[in-house]
Amino acid sequence: MSTSLTEIRFNQSVIFVNALVPLALLGWDGYNHQLGANPLEYVTHTTGILTLVFLLLTLAVTPTRKFTGIPWLVRVRRMLGLFAFFYGTLHLITYMWFDKAFAVIAIAKDVWARPFIAIGMTGFFLMLPLAITSTNKMVKRIGGKRWQQLHKLTYVAGIAGVLHYWMLVKADTRIPIAFGIVLLILFAYRLADKYFPTLTRKFSVNG
Repeated sequence: MSTSLTEIRFNQSVIFVNALVPLALLGWDGYNHQLGANPLEYVTHTTGILTLVFLLLTLAVTPTRKFTGIPWLVRVRRMLGLFAFFYGTLHLITYMWFDKAFAVIAIAKDVWARPFIAIGMTGFFLMLPLAITSTNKMVKRIGGKRWQQLHKLTYVAGIAGVLHYWMLVKADTRIPIAFGIVLLILFAYRLADKYFPTLTRKFSVNG
């Protein structure tokens, strides 16, 4: 299934615009004072959810590409990963700025007192080297094999994100558990593709 460069760029543009739609809606709700009784909690929750969504979409690109035979999907994986980092940055800034006013001591005490915050920050800082090394120049600089090894941290960041969410909600854990199940399926696929490649090829378009 061949796709022209024009079609690829169009698809990338569509995905880019759609990835910004949640931010635009969040800004619109804020402008119209429709963020609920606790705007800070609403924004923090929304940006955290979006971070997890884009992390999982990033991890889903490879199996989706193999199952569907759509080669251009690999071109949007980097973009999706950067959007995960982008929304993760907004999530962290919302907490540090609007909740703690960048008070380092208060943040440190909060992280110590509430482990789920430490786990969430760990997930964010694991994404930092992934964002830094996302350019073609950095891939060439560190080498393709080392780059692939480094970007396996995406799974670790995903685990940290799901655990952070699960510990946060306490009572109704259905959504973080759903995220965890999706992450588990994607991780299981990766292991199967590595150790049982003939099995995964049976389900791929080119298998």
